[in-house]
Amino acid sequence: MQNLLTLWANLSLARRAVILGATLAMFLAVLGLARLAGQTNMALLYSGLDPAAAGQVVAALDQQGVTSEIRGDSIYVDQALRDTLRMKLAALGLPETAGTGYELLDSLSGFGTTSQMFDAAYWRAKEGELARTILALPTVKAARVHIAEAPTEVFQNKAKPSASVTITTRGAALTAEQALSVRHLVAGAVSGLQASDVAVIDSVHGLMASAEDAAAPSTAGDAKAAEIKANVERLLAARVGPNSAVVEVTVAVITDREEVNERTLDPQGKVAISTEVQDKSGSSTVSDGTVTVASNLPDGAGAAGGSNQSQTADKSERVNFDVSETTRQVIKLPGAVAKLSVAVLVDQEKNVAADGTVTFQPRSDDELATLRELVASAVGLNPDRGDVLTLKSLPFQQPVVEGTLAEAGFGPALGQIDLMAVLQLAVLALVALVMGLFVLRPLLLSSSRAVPRLAAPALVLSLPRSTAEAQALTGEIDDGVGDRQASPRDPALTDTTGDPVARLRLLIEDRQAESMEILRSWMEYDEEAA
Repeated sequence: MQNLLTLWANLSLARRAVILGATLAMFLAVLGLARLAGQTNMALLYSGLDPAAAGQVVAALDQQGVTSEIRGDSIYVDQALRDTLRMKLAALGLPETAGTGYELLDSLSGFGTTSQMFDAAYWRAKEGELARTILALPTVKAARVHIAEAPTEVFQNKAKPSASVTITTRGAALTAEQALSVRHLVAGAVSGLQASDVAVIDSVHGLMASAEDAAAPSTAGDAKAAEIKANVERLLAARVGPNSAVVEVTVAVITDREEVNERTLDPQGKVAISTEVQDKSGSSTVSDGTVTVASNLPDGAGAAGGSNQSQTADKSERVNFDVSETTRQVIKLPGAVAKLSVAVLVDQEKNVAADGTVTFQPRSDDELATLRELVASAVGLNPDRGDVLTLKSLPFQQPVVEGTLAEAGFGPALGQIDLMAVLQLAVLALVALVMGLFVLRPLLLSSSRAVPRLAAPALVLSLPRSTAEAQALTGEIDDGVGDRQASPRDPALTDTTGDPVARLRLLIEDRQAESMEILRSWMEYDEEAA
C-alpha cells in the first residue's frame, strides 16, 4: 500500500488524470458487459399469428407473469422458458389458428336449439376439425375449410356436396401429391363428397392441381420411368458394383381416352329358348230342317229324320330361337405405356495388379449379352410395341480427389455453448487486457523509475588529471588547480583567487565536449523526472 502511495505521489498531474480516466473507462466497460451478459436471451415463441390469436397469447403470458417482447407479428420470450411455455399454452388451446371444432356442440342444449341451428354448428365444427388436421402438414401455416352442403328437397334428388380449402404455406407451394391428399382427406370426412369436388387454393400460389391433373399421363410416365430406373440400377449394382452403371429410361404413354363397345351375333349358334304347341279339335251336327210329330215329342224319340255330323282337328307348334350374341365394352384410359426406351451405360471391368496399378478392360460380349437379357426382362421389353434397349460398356471418367478428408470435430460440442455469452466474455477480457497493457502498465513503469531530484552540482568542476580520466567525467568539485599545469591560452587558471564563474567559463571553453555531455545528461534527467 505504501508503495502505491509513493508511486501516486511521484506522478504528475497529467498522468494522474490519465490513470483516473482509464480506470473509470475500464470500470464502465466491465459494468456494461456485465449488464449485457445478464440480459435475458429472447427466443421466438410464435410468429405470423392473427391479431386476435396473438392478443390471446400475450394475455396468457401476462397472467403467468412471463416477460415477452412483440416485434412485428412475432412474440419473443426467454429462451430458457420457450419450450415450457409452448406446452402450457397448448394445454390452454392457444394459439387458436384453426378455429373451434367439435367443442361447439358442447354449448348446444336441447332447449331452444332448432334443427337449423344444430346443422349450422355441426358443419362449423367439422370445418374446424378438418382445418386442424390440415395444419399438421409441416408446410402449412394457416388453413380454412368451407363445406357446401346442398339442402334436401322433397321432390328432388339429393344434390352432391362440394368443398373448398384455403391454405397459406410457409414458403414453397404444396405439391400435387399433397394437394391430392388434402382433397381425399376432406372427401373422406364428408358423406357423399368426391375428391374431384374439392378445390384447394393456396393464398400465395393460387389454385392447386386437381385430382385429374395430378394423375395426368405425363406424371404417370415419369413415375413409371423412375420405378423402372431404380429396378435396373439395383439389378446391375449386384453384378458391376455400385456407381458403375448409368441407366436412363424414357416412357411414352398414351394420352387419349378410348371407349369401344362391340356386339357380335353368331347365326350358327342358335338356341331354342321356348316351344309353344297348340292342339284344337271339334265336332258339329247339322239337320236337314224337316219338322214331324216325332220331332215334337218330349223325349225326342221321334227325332227328325235327316241330320249331318262333322269333326275338326287343328294342331300347331311354335319354337322360339335366340341367336348367340357377344357384347364387349373396352375402355382405354390414358397412361398406358405406348413405347419404352432404355439406355444403359456400364463401366469397364477394373483390374488391380499386385503393385497397386489399376487398369480397365472392356467387358466380354457374353457378359454384355447376359446383362442385356436381364435388363430386358426387368423392364418388360416388348419389341412388337417398338421398345428399344441399348446397353454399352465404356470407361467412366474417374473423379479427381481434391481437398482433405472431412472428419468429425468439435461442432456438436460447440453447438451446445452459448456463443453470445462467450463473445461477451471475450470482449470483456480484451478490454481488460488492452487497458492493463497499454495504459496502466506504461504509467506505473515510468513512475517506478522516478527518483528524487538531485541537488544542482557546484559550478566548479575538477577536470581529470590524465587522458584516461578525461574519458569519464565524475562531476566532482575540486577547487585546487595547482596539480594541473596551466595552459598558455588559460592565464586565468593560475589565478586561484579569481572569480569561480570565470574559472567555470574557462573550464567550459577548454573542455567543450565534456561540458556538453554533462549538460545533456542533466536535461534528460529533468525530462524523465517531470
